[in-house]
Amino acid sequence: MNAATIPGDVRRFLLATIPTVPHLEALLLLRGRPEEWPLAQLASRLYVDAANATLLLDDLIASGLVVVAGNGYRYAPADADVATTIDTLATLYARQMVTVAELIHSSSDRKAHRFADAFRLRKDS
Repeated sequence: MNAATIPGDVRRFLLATIPTVPHLEALLLLRGRPEEWPLAQLASRLYVDAANATLLLDDLIASGLVVVAGNGYRYAPADADVATTIDTLATLYARQMVTVAELIHSSSDRKAHRFADAFRLRKDS
């Protein structure tokens, strides 16, 4: 399988909203359980410390996918179409984990490369 097998709406969502695989993993964990997730439990399931989990969750909150609920976090996409796209993504990720991860990584790599290029010293002719 390759990235071309990922439907357009899912591809656009991933490239625009999900910067890393841990972001996707956090989103899908939250989606899989409707009640709130305490930060410590989510961090443990993601194999990251609480500070990194907080950063991931802050990004997902800013994207309108997660909300703070009581003493934890809850999956709550602001838009029904986005929720449908995430449902499709969850099914796809379960079947094509490597393909989805490669798409996310290729996007990150391109952005990092462009950022690094901005600081490269250029010789004027």
